[in-house]
Amino acid sequence: MSEVILEPDLPIIDPHHHLWDLRALLPLFPQPRHRFIETLLPAAHYTFDHFNEEVNASGHNIRASVFMECGAFYNPAYGDALNVVGEVEYANGVAAQSASGIYGDARLCAGIVGHANLTAGAVVGDVLDALHAAAPHRFKGIRHQGAWDADPDVLGPPFHAPEGLYRDAKFREGFAELGKRGLRFDAWVLEPQIPDVIDLARAFPDTPICLDHCGTPLGNASYSGRLEERFDIWRTNIIELGQCSNVMVKLGGLAMHNCDLPPEGPAAGWSSERLAPLWKPYIETCIEAFGTGRAMFESNYPVDRWGASYPVLWNTFKRITSGAGADEKAALYAGNAARFYGIEQVLA
Repeated sequence: MSEVILEPDLPIIDPHHHLWDLRALLPLFPQPRHRFIETLLPAAHYTFDHFNEEVNASGHNIRASVFMECGAFYNPAYGDALNVVGEVEYANGVAAQSASGIYGDARLCAGIVGHANLTAGAVVGDVLDALHAAAPHRFKGIRHQGAWDADPDVLGPPFHAPEGLYRDAKFREGFAELGKRGLRFDAWVLEPQIPDVIDLARAFPDTPICLDHCGTPLGNASYSGRLEERFDIWRTNIIELGQCSNVMVKLGGLAMHNCDLPPEGPAAGWSSERLAPLWKPYIETCIEAFGTGRAMFESNYPVDRWGASYPVLWNTFKRITSGAGADEKAALYAGNAARFYGIEQVLA
């Protein structure tokens, strides 16, 4: 859908996107494929050229981005524990390509969030050091996703983490290694699991944590038609998490098929005018809970292509914040992401 771009000069750092090539993996998923896999098929091959084109054609002032781990480009030659280094090496190469300036003004993958298996305990420190060595100026932390639900249809079995992962003693032993190195942690859970992040944040008050995707409200599978019913539960937990000063929140992820906001996709062609009223209660609640100093807008691309094109997604956010002041917008769209991920230089 083509729209007039709102506030085209507003600087944006997109602090959450993926790059991957899933084509070789698709035969591993049995037929009929889960709906989540089907949503990814149009972007099964999504690497630098695809995202760079998206950014350059968007009409928005995307200054930089942060790469988020997604299990891509692991290098089996490094062994089971260190194969994750391949993903950071790949993202660092993309960052170098983008930094050349040949492909546009945006500095893609200026920050890199990799993955390490924290359930390995303290020995994961060696993996963290290897990840840092692979991209010493860009590696900022890890994400070890904890998304789980008793209903396997919410995500599909391959994507569910173990139940109660963030409360596991061995996981927390590994998590402690992040703080020793000044690294950040991205937390992806589903809405009923937000209390797990609250407990984790309180146990490690000095480790910076970012809650991804507004905590992932659920409107699919066994949660179908229950968004309104569960909104107050979600809101109560978001407000409590916001009281943890070491936690930030990413404003986005609402166009994922799990949220049912919109219920149609992929790329259903909804306008920002239609999407804004759906997302506004969640976005505004998160900003209320965390303040404009601890929240950042994200694209979660290409996953959020399910519900919104890249230009429409950012237009939707801008409609929701139309009444915010200039300083608040500067923080929400770029400043907070730059500070959290330590990439302030991209705004210089």
